[in-house]
Amino acid sequence: MAGRTPRVLVTGFGRFPGMPANPAALLARRVAGGRLRAGPCLEAHVLPTRWDAAAAFVDTLDDRAPDIVLMLGVAARRRHVAIECVARNATGVFPDAGRRRPACRPLSPGAPAQRRVSAAPVPLLAALRGSGVPARLSRDAGGYVCNALAWSAYGWAHAGRRTDGGPRLAVFVHVPLPRPGRLALARLLRALEALLVALLAQFRRSRTRL
Repeated sequence: MAGRTPRVLVTGFGRFPGMPANPAALLARRVAGGRLRAGPCLEAHVLPTRWDAAAAFVDTLDDRAPDIVLMLGVAARRRHVAIECVARNATGVFPDAGRRRPACRPLSPGAPAQRRVSAAPVPLLAALRGSGVPARLSRDAGGYVCNALAWSAYGWAHAGRRTDGGPRLAVFVHVPLPRPGRLALARLLRALEALLVALLAQFRRSRTRL
């Protein structure tokens, strides 16, 4: 068990109103199919941008049992990559890709107001910045399906342990729209690969402490 290959699930979203082609889906597929395939067991999963898909994500995680969950979403107005340190128990009113709005304003009535990322965010931030992209830690994942997905995954990560007894690592990352220069698609891809390497390092360190 100590030397097993970690399972990594990389997620992105499909289209939604105002975003007919979501770069998060492309980046998720490229990260999962890129240069790191020789190490961890990488799998990409593109979700529909729907409130019900975010709510059902826990079932997907239970079924696939990843050690690491790296979730990607697009934040078109931002000019930096953002590591979402907090998911809020709240929604907005913007319709999803199915033109539906959330059933209620709190995602989980009676649950705490926030859930925190289960991976250590500062080393991930250093990995992003070291790759040459502007990056920040964020405490506001917005009020859309991205926040709802992070809420589901952060709750799942804190509620259980990996099959080897270590902590589940889950992090949501918002990427800006790719543009020439420091935010070109190829540079964003390299930055996300560097972030994944940092996540794998956290996985290895937690395993050696068991």
